[in-house]
Amino acid sequence: MRIAFFVPIFPVTSETFILRQITGMIDRGHEVDIYARARAKEQPVQAAVDRYGLLARTRFADAVPERRARRAIGAARLLMASQGWRRPGVVLRALDVRRYGRAAASLSLLYAALPLVRRQPYGVLHCQFGPEGPPVLALRQIGALTGKLVTSFRGYDAPPRPTPDCPGPYGELFKEGDLFLPVSASLAARLVDAGCDPRKIQVLHSGIDLGQLAFGERQPPGEGEPLRVVTIARLVEKKGVAYAIRAVARLREAGRRVTYTVVGEGALRGELERLIGELGVGAHVRLLGWRSHDEVIRLCGSAHLMVAPSVTAANGDQEGIPNAVKEAMALGLPVVATRHSGIPELVEDGVSGLLVPERDVDALADRLAYLIDHGDAWATMARAGRAVVEADFDIEKLNDSLERLYLT
Repeated sequence: MRIAFFVPIFPVTSETFILRQITGMIDRGHEVDIYARARAKEQPVQAAVDRYGLLARTRFADAVPERRARRAIGAARLLMASQGWRRPGVVLRALDVRRYGRAAASLSLLYAALPLVRRQPYGVLHCQFGPEGPPVLALRQIGALTGKLVTSFRGYDAPPRPTPDCPGPYGELFKEGDLFLPVSASLAARLVDAGCDPRKIQVLHSGIDLGQLAFGERQPPGEGEPLRVVTIARLVEKKGVAYAIRAVARLREAGRRVTYTVVGEGALRGELERLIGELGVGAHVRLLGWRSHDEVIRLCGSAHLMVAPSVTAANGDQEGIPNAVKEAMALGLPVVATRHSGIPELVEDGVSGLLVPERDVDALADRLAYLIDHGDAWATMARAGRAVVEADFDIEKLNDSLERLYLT
């Protein structure tokens, strides 16, 4: 089967969940192409990208010139180079302003369509985030692409509830798309609320590679040793890192020996650095920036606990179910997380981890203190966490399920 994956940017270090689906389909003997709107900049390339030759399988979108004259000249050149003139129906439909509005008038739909006209048909068109779905649907409508249209929803792309005045960005996609794969049941419910036919929805979790994650029970810190807490997250609002920093500061004020390491980069770095300075915890809280996946695993291996303080951002952005939490549980780290989006589908409070309300600094500090004082609970919690990820988040099992969904 020929499968086309559509992503905004490729390759992205933090999006191992997409990479594992792509390589999983290659491992299962399928022919895979990748379409990206942009090439990632200044990010380390994961080993699998080189090992599978994924950049050679990737086509990056042609830039559409801003000036109208250059745009028209570029389109003419692309038309000849791609032999798009052999598919006049595709070209004419790509220019249908009444149907496709600005996408047609700006020639952006034509620029996207022409490189596809000589490609062999695909069996599956898999859009890896909701916003990739509508433009790929348009390409299928005009005949530039063929195949079963599958769209994954992963959290930030959750649709708002439609109103008579605002039908939402996915109305046509929900009508014509073939399959929708939210990564959690809570996200599936949001798709239904937004008008998606529940018969087209199948929850498919993002998986982790358990073969790379050796389980090991953690021991509480020894006498005089600090509790080492870690978070793996982009420095953006929905990750809630500021609340964990405040919780650690409160524990320090109460005389608890705690250090906190945050692995990840993002727009809020400066703001978080200022917060660390204001709270006077610069000697105990570190923002490490990006690290390779192997480095992340080593850092988790030397930590005692993970905290995942996710929140709903002001613009409604939410998590799906964070892969970092799955990997921490697979490794044996006890986890303190928030009751946010799909996290309770992974972490059962008091069984496989501890849950607190969003933005509740006191509760975060209290649950971390509880684990400091109850080291006897760590082993049972860790074993329950590993069992959950083995049962429901093993990438090999999930890729088998994905393949079956493609073929259904």
